[in-house]
Amino acid sequence: MSNTINLKNILEPHCAGLRLDQALALTFSDYSRGQLTKWIKAGHVEVNGKILKPKDTVWGGEEVQITASPVEKETSWQAEPIALDIVAEDDDILIINKPAGMVVHPGAGNHDGTLVNALLHHCPALEHIPRAGIVHRIDKQTTGLLMIAKTLLAHNSLVTQLQERTVQREYQAIVVGVMTAGGTVEGAIGRHHIDRKRMAITTSGKPATTHYRVVHRYREHTHITCKLETGRTHQIRVHMAHIRYPLLGDPVYGGRLKLPKGASQAFLSVLQQFKRQALHAGLLGFTHPKTGEHVSWRVDIPDDMKQVLAALKQDQEQPDQD
Repeated sequence: MSNTINLKNILEPHCAGLRLDQALALTFSDYSRGQLTKWIKAGHVEVNGKILKPKDTVWGGEEVQITASPVEKETSWQAEPIALDIVAEDDDILIINKPAGMVVHPGAGNHDGTLVNALLHHCPALEHIPRAGIVHRIDKQTTGLLMIAKTLLAHNSLVTQLQERTVQREYQAIVVGVMTAGGTVEGAIGRHHIDRKRMAITTSGKPATTHYRVVHRYREHTHITCKLETGRTHQIRVHMAHIRYPLLGDPVYGGRLKLPKGASQAFLSVLQQFKRQALHAGLLGFTHPKTGEHVSWRVDIPDDMKQVLAALKQDQEQPDQD
């Protein structure tokens, strides 16, 4: 099956006076302006049979012909036969339930064993989609739902929905401390001024908003849900730590593990053995790129978080130990 894209259209009169890249973005709105610009520069776009530059002016009525491959193959990313927990899949999208410990993209220190490597094995055509179709990510030790675009049209649609903040994303989390009620955290997030591997709330960061709601209070912990308006790196982890309710097990923002007084040894052992941030992307919803219908999926929290919640419940029900 060929990956060549063939598109043809006549520029509308309202394109008169626009740059070519602007006119194409209006005419071929299923594709991002960035992608269209790359095709223009590569000579894959003909306007009345001529090759133009992105900044050249058009006047409406021109015939545009695009003949191009979706994207250049990312040769450094290799397919690997890694099992995937597939929640849903059709010709346009793929929904994955990512386990703890899996990195999303290959990078320094993680050249293989990533979600991208697994996706390229499952669906080789993703090598022609930007970033192998992944439009958002979750941290290595965070579990839960991720959406993958299998076509350029789907990719552009999902990226646009993320930018317009219409994608539903709800997380389950366990935080240290007893919250009195839910609320909203608003704080711009950027790189830490000293430790560049960490994120922090900073005036030079990008706007970020997290809504949180209490599910259940325990003796010294709280089970909450978090809804994201934005999707900044480490957003929930940074925001919860900022309001002094860090995620249980968070090795970066959680500080030293605080062991509750009077707790049983079995309960303390469960807390000590939980070595990742207690965060799970449990709900994902968006408008389907092809059908236009709202679709959503929900996956239960993983077994290690269930074990922690069960231990928290048991600890809460135990009589006080003097």
